[in-house]
Amino acid sequence: MNERAAGPDLRLLGLAAGAWLAVLAAIRVRPSSALLLGAVALGLAALTAACRRLFAARTAWFGVAVRVALPVLLGAGTGACATVAYTTPAYDGPVARLAADRALVRAELVLDRDPTPVRGGATGASWLLPVTLHRVRPVGATTGAVDTRVSVVAFGTGDRWSHLLPGQPLTVTARLSPPTRRDGTAATLSVRGPPVLAGRPPWYQRAAGHLRAGLRTVCRGLPDAPGGLLPGLVDGDTSTLDPVVSADFRTAGMTHLTAVSGSNLAIVLGFVLLLARWGRAGPRLAAVLGAFGTIGFVVLVRPDPSVLRAALMGGLGLLAMALHRPRAAVPGLAATSFLLVVTDPPLAAELGFVLSVLATLGLLLFAPPWRDALRRRRIPRGVAEVVAVSLAAHVACVPVIAGYTGTVGIAAVPANVLAEPAVAPATVLGLGAALLAPVSTTLAYAVAWLASWPCRWLVLVAHTAASAPAAVLPWPGGVVGGLLLAAVLLAFAALAGHRTARRVVLVLAVCVVVGVAPVRWLAAGWPPAGWVFVACDVGQGDGLVVHAAPGQAVVVDTGPEPTAIDRCLRQLGVRAVPLLVLTHDDADHVGGITGVFERRRVGAVAVSRVRGTVGGREVVERVAAAHGLVPFPAPPGWRYHAGAAELTVLAPPEPLTGTESDTNNNCIVLRVATAGVTLLLTGDAGPELQAELRRDGAPLHADVLKVAHHGSAHQDPGFTAAVRPRVAVVSVGAHNDYGQPNPAVLRGLVRAGVRVARTDQDGDVAVVVTARGLAVSRHGPAPGRGPP
Repeated sequence: MNERAAGPDLRLLGLAAGAWLAVLAAIRVRPSSALLLGAVALGLAALTAACRRLFAARTAWFGVAVRVALPVLLGAGTGACATVAYTTPAYDGPVARLAADRALVRAELVLDRDPTPVRGGATGASWLLPVTLHRVRPVGATTGAVDTRVSVVAFGTGDRWSHLLPGQPLTVTARLSPPTRRDGTAATLSVRGPPVLAGRPPWYQRAAGHLRAGLRTVCRGLPDAPGGLLPGLVDGDTSTLDPVVSADFRTAGMTHLTAVSGSNLAIVLGFVLLLARWGRAGPRLAAVLGAFGTIGFVVLVRPDPSVLRAALMGGLGLLAMALHRPRAAVPGLAATSFLLVVTDPPLAAELGFVLSVLATLGLLLFAPPWRDALRRRRIPRGVAEVVAVSLAAHVACVPVIAGYTGTVGIAAVPANVLAEPAVAPATVLGLGAALLAPVSTTLAYAVAWLASWPCRWLVLVAHTAASAPAAVLPWPGGVVGGLLLAAVLLAFAALAGHRTARRVVLVLAVCVVVGVAPVRWLAAGWPPAGWVFVACDVGQGDGLVVHAAPGQAVVVDTGPEPTAIDRCLRQLGVRAVPLLVLTHDDADHVGGITGVFERRRVGAVAVSRVRGTVGGREVVERVAAAHGLVPFPAPPGWRYHAGAAELTVLAPPEPLTGTESDTNNNCIVLRVATAGVTLLLTGDAGPELQAELRRDGAPLHADVLKVAHHGSAHQDPGFTAAVRPRVAVVSVGAHNDYGQPNPAVLRGLVRAGVRVARTDQDGDVAVVVTARGLAVSRHGPAPGRGPP
């Protein structure tokens, strides 16, 4: 039978699916429970195989059921047993016992992946480090060293972590503690001091690091947005990617472009095979050249899980091409996924790996028939190919994305269709720049400059799609939400085979896109008419906006990272910021400063007269200098007019020292009068500063109080009575570790008759002046935030 006519071979999908689901279940329970799960699955598989001989010949449907159930049960049993072998040391090994005692140890370990900066620090000097522990000994003990091989998650601080390569052997002094989640990780390692190098990384990691560093170097001469994006397209390095561009890609459903996966390898292999075809190479020689290209690709981008999956899949595809067996693609993907999840069970829960496999499966199963269906309707071949590929990958991944984020991206398919033509040129040219960088920086920069033009197009597409009305719609999160969306998609697929039902579905889809989205945009009431003040949902931090004029606002603090404040300002339509006030230098108030400058004019930057000790001021000065500004200290009594708003600095009157937090107690406190409403913006003012303001007779009375320090328990008892607010706004992050806002503080506000709004539960909070007085409008919370 012709292989094309026979359709894809699906026999190994059940094996892979069973193993995957069993690993997901087994990795979260104790090894004894996982072993029982594996034994039950294998026992049922044996029983099913025995019954097959007795009943399959008599009942056709039973034979079909057996062919479906048997590989699933075998995969489940194998996956559960493999997980038992992986997780047993994490539960019952010597490292787990040391972690339970929170022992201080001297550890020998090997870095598994690149260090990842942990957001929240203004200096960016905290790092998350996935490592494998090889030897551990309690500090001060002359005996008791343990040789092991378990996965741990380490946290380190300092610049010496940033340039380490995967495979680097290290010796550290660290505090062991139990893992925060059960995924086969044996412990959490809090490293004290800098690492001590105990050897060199493998040669291929050094080669990859050299090439990646060369590409980053030549990209520094490009504009920020395309220069940060190009390394992500080529090798998945997003360390220099603008956070706002990253947020646009995420909203537009284009994040997969910066996560190395099968698509990157497909582009590289396609280019190699195209060159082989031009050279008139036969199938076997082309397969050999493709194999060398695959090995080089893995060396460049590092053997991360999605890369390994892509490489193994590509190798099987090349073998199928050499043997003229195109139907081997789907079983090759299934076999690869099965092998990877049973040898490294935590992969089953990694979002990037899951999406990579699903996207590839969607391309193999859905893209060809959808492309052919479009061609039958006289759609040009190139357009049909791009639309089918983008739609197939999105449909395969969207249930998982919806369950993970609680949102559904409406703009993802058109955005990816528009982006597709630029991806291959940017990737191939970027790869050329990386290979040329060690030879000639000048030639490498020339090629990178050419690659920057398709990157500019990708940035434009992502920004346009992310800014579209209803680009992302809410959806139930979690497993239930993912399964619900999968059921909806399956129902649509079933109805698509009937002409009348297909037309009804098409009409409904058009009504949603053309009708609901604009109505949602225009009638959602955001930004609400008459808004004077907005507390943006920036997580654990402050990001406050005071309306000045159409398209203009004063911004007070920026939150801990750029994307949230940029999103809020974009939705408010703020295009110019005449004044940016940074109340003090803590990271949760200045870390997002680049988001304010994103595509906006900033007129001036005001800072506290007292310099903080955490390095935040240096970040502010560096960003301001890049835009031709010099931050200036705002003294008490300083006034500023912006449109209808008048701002007055109340504090700090004199620098306070010896307090619980001198940085907090020397923050700027602002009184704002606008549209007949007064606002008191207190930053992180502690009880000492609050009491000082009361004693000095500062004009504290205000209609709206921004509760100090995210509603913490450290408040001056008489401060709220002195302000006498009608509305209190608490800017705070959901599920934070600080116990904020303090319940007693909230109860005190409510007892005083104050209306309380919180960004962790309400999202963006706007204070609105209406004909009937003061009102509060809410917009959120943002996906992934809010109460559990």
